[in-house]
Amino acid sequence: MRIAFDAKRLFNNFTGLGNHSRTTLDILTEFFPESEYLLLTPKIRENAVTQPYLQHEGCSLVMPKGPIRSFSPCGALWRTFSLAKVAAEHGATVFHGLSNELPMGLKQHGLRSVVTIHDVAFRTFPDMYHWHDRQIYDLKWRYACRHADHIIAISESTRQDVLRFYGVPEERVSVVYQPVQRLFYTPQAEPRLVAEQAVEGLPQDYLLYVGSVNSRKNLLGIVRALEQLPQDVRLPLVVVGNGGEYKQKVLEYVVAHHLEQHLIWAGSIIDNRQLQALYQCAALFVYPSFYEGFGLPVVEALLSGCPVVTSNVSSLPEAGGPHSLQADPTSVESIADCLFRLLTDTDLRQRAIVEGQAYARRTFDPPTLARQLHSIYLS
Repeated sequence: MRIAFDAKRLFNNFTGLGNHSRTTLDILTEFFPESEYLLLTPKIRENAVTQPYLQHEGCSLVMPKGPIRSFSPCGALWRTFSLAKVAAEHGATVFHGLSNELPMGLKQHGLRSVVTIHDVAFRTFPDMYHWHDRQIYDLKWRYACRHADHIIAISESTRQDVLRFYGVPEERVSVVYQPVQRLFYTPQAEPRLVAEQAVEGLPQDYLLYVGSVNSRKNLLGIVRALEQLPQDVRLPLVVVGNGGEYKQKVLEYVVAHHLEQHLIWAGSIIDNRQLQALYQCAALFVYPSFYEGFGLPVVEALLSGCPVVTSNVSSLPEAGGPHSLQADPTSVESIADCLFRLLTDTDLRQRAIVEGQAYARRTFDPPTLARQLHSIYLS
């Protein structure tokens, strides 16, 4: 079987959608090497992350010829109007849109199709998006859901959102959880040195947040909850991620409430080994987001043996499992209570570590996820 992927984000995005594309390809090539995989992309950002995929065994790279490679609007047109024809010319039988969208003309070129929907945040959290962006996303998602032979949702929460917003028959939507990079399944023996290389002046004990700094992720809620903790319990918060206006809002609150010594901004970290070390060394991971399609950082933390405080909404109970503490993200008091309990109750903390890691290994098992994907392709 030859499967074609829209690989633009695999080669050009180094956060959520790009990570999903790479880990999906990783588990498929590992557990189903007999299939062939076509990676179609209009451009490539070459770095340490993308380099292994340029000559990946079992994969063929397909790019447009001529000026399209360097001219972004042409690349977008190529992805929308030419990808189906190109995939068919290279012998594909199935096309998988890895990030919420499909090219036009797949059926005309005899291709069956699968699309992965990650979230519909622009519908559930519209204040974060400009009006015209919401219209464009909705058109893309709606087209993909109507024309795909099968839809993959990366959580049951996202599946319910797809059914609710796009009226898709239930039998056309399956849940396949997002794969996690394999290194997170093998914790480092001595992570402290690696963690200190990632964050200069890293405290011995700290709380950790990993993610974009925007209103949906609720970093300000964490800061306000931290403020409510007793001084002898309060730990500094290391923030891995970047943001714009919302980050400025958080900074203004921190300065106004004299919390500067309790916040350490680490910026973006794309080296997953450093990220894993930070999870392993943290007292706990805190992620009380208002909405997530999956909640990858929660799973990464659990696999790294880090206890988790997350939200009781959207997909986060699925990601965190029954042994993570789930707060009401709209309640600073609820977040603070969960932090206090995990920081002061040794038995609760140990159960959260051991049982949380076991849950993550069982629920997000790579060969199981690969079999689920491959069975959808075969069907």
